[in-house]
Amino acid sequence: MDYFLSEEQLMIKELCAQIAQEKVVPVRAELDEKEEFPWEIMKVMAASDLFGLFIPEEYGGLGKGSFELTIAVEELSKACLGVSTTYAANALGTYPILLFGTDEQKKKYLPDIAAGKRLVAFGLTEANAGSDAGGTQTTARLEGDHYVINGTKQWITNGGEAEIYTVIAITDRSKGPRGASAFIVEKGTPGFSFGKKEKKMGIRASATRELVFEDCRVPKENIIAREGMGFLVAMKTLDSSRVGVGAQGLGVAQGALDEAVKFARQRVQFGHPVIGFQAIQHMIADMATDIEAARALVYAAARYADSGAKDVTKVSSMAKLFATDVAMCVTTNALQVMGGSGYMREYPVEKMMRDAKILQIYEGTNQIQRNVIAQNIIKEAAKAR
Repeated sequence: MDYFLSEEQLMIKELCAQIAQEKVVPVRAELDEKEEFPWEIMKVMAASDLFGLFIPEEYGGLGKGSFELTIAVEELSKACLGVSTTYAANALGTYPILLFGTDEQKKKYLPDIAAGKRLVAFGLTEANAGSDAGGTQTTARLEGDHYVINGTKQWITNGGEAEIYTVIAITDRSKGPRGASAFIVEKGTPGFSFGKKEKKMGIRASATRELVFEDCRVPKENIIAREGMGFLVAMKTLDSSRVGVGAQGLGVAQGALDEAVKFARQRVQFGHPVIGFQAIQHMIADMATDIEAARALVYAAARYADSGAKDVTKVSSMAKLFATDVAMCVTTNALQVMGGSGYMREYPVEKMMRDAKILQIYEGTNQIQRNVIAQNIIKEAAKAR
């Protein structure tokens, strides 16, 4: 379908597609096998101004929105989810500063982020605070001009590689979720270290580590918004980023379908290319239809977020939920179309299938998304009465 992209949006799409094909595809298998962080690709993206895509012009960015970021993430995800996760997680870590940071914080951090000089990560998840973000155990107490942070964050994307971290910690346990606050912590701050690099089923090019805080002293001006705003900062950040996860699902699904169609045209059985068999055609038709439906929802959600609408929670959760479920289904069926060949590492679909699984888990499991969607519908119904 034609989504009537502007000339500038088409340029972004074509640029990201070119980087994906020329820089990502040739090395994606090696990055996956070696679990190697894609620094060289990140440098190419920085040189192409893609890190500044969603950052306002006054801070050195291009001043675009969620929709343009969605386009970029989709194209990169067609080639490799490990690479696109590295890029998208940078935006995830940046959103707290962008949405809630002071002008001084924005002037200090956003120009380097926009230039790709400093990578960012978001520290929310803990061993006992995954789906239940309100279960955060990491604490921050004010001592003079500094907050002292103690605790551990788990499974943090870009952990150890990023230079800037936006971290949620409890400043007043007695207030429950309203006792959480958000902080900017720089790599190299005394008392801030990293756990081992996790070995994962998929997105192996993406780095995932623990963040460890042991009496880590952070200047009090590094608090984002004010004390007690941490949970709101985290939720609004996820509202903004979940559309991007939907874009990842959309991209990897399209990449898998493209590979399956290419294979089915070449694979001959019973004297005919398998793409001529009705069973295969029906699978391809279903995959293509699901992808197009996902694209319509993800694009609409991104545009809705850019409209300035105050409450995008339900729509962003729908986009994340639907597109990532489609991604898991399509990558599985694409591999089925390719049969035994699809199961081999010689072809990229087995990696796509492994990679796709995380999309149903991170930034809120798809079960949590269903809870969020239902709760919003119930609230809307109550208001309408």
